Amino acid sequence: MDTDMPAADTPLQILYADDSLLVLNKPSGLLSVPGRGEDKQDCLSRRAQSLCPDALVVHRLDMATSGLMLMARGAAMQRALSQLFERREVHKRYLAVVDGRLASASSADGWGLIDLPIAVDWPRRPLRIIDAAGKPSQTRWRSLAFDDAADSTRVELEPVTGRSHQLRVHLQALGHPILGDALYAPGAVQASSPRLLLHACALRLLHPATGAPLSFESPPDF
Repeated sequence: MDTDMPAADTPLQILYADDSLLVLNKPSGLLSVPGRGEDKQDCLSRRAQSLCPDALVVHRLDMATSGLMLMARGAAMQRALSQLFERREVHKRYLAVVDGRLASASSADGWGLIDLPIAVDWPRRPLRIIDAAGKPSQTRWRSLAFDDAADSTRVELEPVTGRSHQLRVHLQALGHPILGDALYAPGAVQASSPRLLLHACALRLLHPATGAPLSFESPPDF
């Protein structure tokens, strides 16, 4: 398991709520949806449903990832939000701290692109691997700051596609795994942080019911 689960009485952070949707701030170590087994029933979706019984999941964050997560209120809004995700009209950004010095991309705006297909690693599922036969997967990235003392780089990430473990697998493929990543980083990099240093920090979309622009930000605690 990547991190310790937050206590059941940890306050649920709802950043926005209306009759159509919720925006929540998920802590690291909490599942997005229930898993298999009695010990994996506590999750963000069930905590949200305890306050808003009509809350439904439209996307997920890895258990070890923290940050902004969107939920629909009711089945019709779940379909509408799911269509926004399918059309890539929900824009997400993440912050991460990775091992080593990740040099800035050579593009004029400083953003680079990782374009590597991802497939399930069947003998070791649920892990993923880079595989030419996998699904097309793209991640935009930008180096923000280098920490000499920790030999690490803070990076901003923008997933173009939404594959499971995409950011973690793509950064590992660059040779710069995320600190604290218990799934994809070597032992020393795993041990460098008590949690995965990956946080969903920004979320933008047009409200499916009103067309109004919505924009949310959540700074990481690392």
